[in-house]
Amino acid sequence: MVEIVLVLSLPLAGAAVLALFGHRRVAADINVAVSVCTLLAAAALTARVVIDGPLLALDRQFFVDPFNVFLVALTAFVGFTTSIFSRPYMRIEEQHKRLNAARLRLYHSMYQLFNFTMLLALLTNNLGILWVAMEAATLTTVLLVSLYRTPASLEAAWKYFILCGVGIAQALFGTILLYFAAEKLLGAGGGALLWTELDSVKGSLEPTVLSLAFVFLLVGYGTKVGLVPLHNWLPDAHAEGPTPVSAVLSGLLLNVALYAVVRCKVLVEGSVQTSFAKDLMMGFGMLSVVVAALLLSRQKDIKRLFAYSSIEHMGIITFAFGMGGPIANFAGLLHMTVHSLTKSAIFFTVGHAAQKAGTQVIDDIRGLVTINPQLGWALAIGSLAILGMPPFGVFASEFLILTTAMRDHPWATPLLLGSLGLAFAAMFSKVQPMVFGETAAKRLPLRPSMLPVYAHLALVLMLGLWIPPFLADWYRQAARLIG
Repeated sequence: MVEIVLVLSLPLAGAAVLALFGHRRVAADINVAVSVCTLLAAAALTARVVIDGPLLALDRQFFVDPFNVFLVALTAFVGFTTSIFSRPYMRIEEQHKRLNAARLRLYHSMYQLFNFTMLLALLTNNLGILWVAMEAATLTTVLLVSLYRTPASLEAAWKYFILCGVGIAQALFGTILLYFAAEKLLGAGGGALLWTELDSVKGSLEPTVLSLAFVFLLVGYGTKVGLVPLHNWLPDAHAEGPTPVSAVLSGLLLNVALYAVVRCKVLVEGSVQTSFAKDLMMGFGMLSVVVAALLLSRQKDIKRLFAYSSIEHMGIITFAFGMGGPIANFAGLLHMTVHSLTKSAIFFTVGHAAQKAGTQVIDDIRGLVTINPQLGWALAIGSLAILGMPPFGVFASEFLILTTAMRDHPWATPLLLGSLGLAFAAMFSKVQPMVFGETAAKRLPLRPSMLPVYAHLALVLMLGLWIPPFLADWYRQAARLIG
């Protein structure tokens, strides 16, 4: 229980401290210190779950098992590395007069509050609190997306707020339907919204009500995942917000929203005893993969390019969890991990490149290996990794997903292969001149913070070559828990 309290209280306390001192020079160091303490607390919680098994705490309001503790560890790690990246990045933004002291204070405090909402959503056992945490995450990220206060960033923030606000309202209705379905069995108390209680009686829940609830929950939380056709907010939010915000949106928020969908899918499958939930997730996932692959070639903004790549990969993960089974679930969890690590590393690199060029327009960014070899090679390697080139972890997870689809759902194979091929061609044609094209620009005078990039790409490479036995067991346990 102590570990859960620490994981949640540290970022919340950090947000309060940074709300007071976030405008001072030491704020970036405080942000990093709070993030590393949160990571250590998450590591302690992970060790506790590995040793003792699933935990219930604080009057059953919080629940930890191998599925969500894996995401807690990933969230804390990406939150920590992003805080390291944001130190020099936000300092340069301040020097360029894009941000002032008041907005830096808003950034630092909302960054920690966002981490708190993500961790709360993952750790809570109460589906009502899960909904509140997702709504709070929306509000905090709206303030982060609009940080620059330009017309484009304000428009992106409003679009994000309205679309995700409407989506989260659908999720609220789905949650209410779940409560009504469980009230007859579990009583009118708060236990009717506890996931562990619902899971124990899922076979007795009314199938029709559960099916209707899942439609609303998938549409609601699927909006936060960025599934097509609910994705319109995502490219704008990634493109107009600060780059550290783009990294945590792609690396954390999308995962947590999909986690909520998968938890609800477990309940529906146990009640309905049909492929209803699976078919819906596979359909939305495949549509997202195909549409995102088609739209990649039309992008002219580098952050929008990788935002559409996030839509594609979240579609792949949703499709994997929709197929279900031990192999597909294992592959979905692995893909969730490697996508978070790779995409956040790419956004770190893209942020430095856009700062140097003074623009996010792809055609205006050229010759990164000349300007800064580390930056250029990092973008090239990160792009190859996210495109599924061996021996990176994305290749391993996509290979498992594709072979499972060939065996169980042959109709999906040409769609997946065609979409992956289109995405490869579109992204490679955009990234290659940015990295190796001719340029008259001078070398980058300041050394960018590349340690987070190296750490992420090294982990993705390792997961493509060798998955440590304890991590493989972890994935297998989580895969069994989600069906």
